[in-house]
Amino acid sequence: MKVTVVGAGNVGATCADVLAYREIANEVVLVDIKEGFAEGKALDIWQKAPINLYDTRTVGVTNDYSKTAGSDVVVITSGLPRKPGMTRDDLISTNAGIVQSVTENIVKYSPDAIIIVVSNPLDVMTYAAHITSKLPRTRVMGMAGILDTARYRAFLAEALNVSPKDIQAVLMGGHGDTMVPLPRYTTVGGIPVTELIDEETLNAIVERTKNGGGELVKLMGTSAWYAPGSAAAQMVEAIVRDQRRVFPVCVKLEGEYGIDGVYLGVPVILGKNGIEKIIELQLNEDEKQLLETSRGHVKEVMEALDNINAAKA
Repeated sequence: MKVTVVGAGNVGATCADVLAYREIANEVVLVDIKEGFAEGKALDIWQKAPINLYDTRTVGVTNDYSKTAGSDVVVITSGLPRKPGMTRDDLISTNAGIVQSVTENIVKYSPDAIIIVVSNPLDVMTYAAHITSKLPRTRVMGMAGILDTARYRAFLAEALNVSPKDIQAVLMGGHGDTMVPLPRYTTVGGIPVTELIDEETLNAIVERTKNGGGELVKLMGTSAWYAPGSAAAQMVEAIVRDQRRVFPVCVKLEGEYGIDGVYLGVPVILGKNGIEKIIELQLNEDEKQLLETSRGHVKEVMEALDNINAAKA
């Protein structure tokens, strides 16, 4: 198996490192536009192989997509990181151009690949990659839900003083302030979380989760990378090993949840063919309203991208 990670910055390098360390693929190719950058990161990861005892070969290239030919899965992390005071939507014009260019090159050399988008603003960059690739929606998806649920579960584990391993959660909607955490579908060792924590504390954790990315930007001056990179690697593993894991993933909806033509995070089964199935939960009225709010926000940014593309045409 061969996996390509486009963008050798913090997120991409972390993803490649996790893929190598867990021996998820035989070969991991890192691609970046900065001369020597991907080569250096890949070499550093490869030199760690005798220490951490793995066989995955990591290779870095500067803007040479021919070296990515035949990739089974491609992770796109390239684009500008979010800076303090900058919303994800501010990134749309520049990052859409980058993602569209990368996708064209990926499809040229790996027409059978499954594409995972990590670049922000996530939902709209997934849209950009999908329309550019012309691949089925099951093979172009965005990584956000795993990261967002991880933050949610980590905060809950801290508040409850339990292992994060025992917390399961579902989260839907757009990646950002309008995401829709679902406490009703959150359990701790099979116990509904509402039986273990008071409503006020739970609501505070939900709000912190919604602003999880912004909290880290304020602390570090740039976007997170350990958790996003690991989350993308987990999606790759589910596909490469045909694990059929149930994950929240950004995908184009075509009537599911009464939504058509908008890219939102929903629970799916992830396996060797990409998105094997979209799972439709029975949402209550409050949850439906939150999802509708998120849909409207993502749709607005999708339309902004459409306007940018129309202006360039």
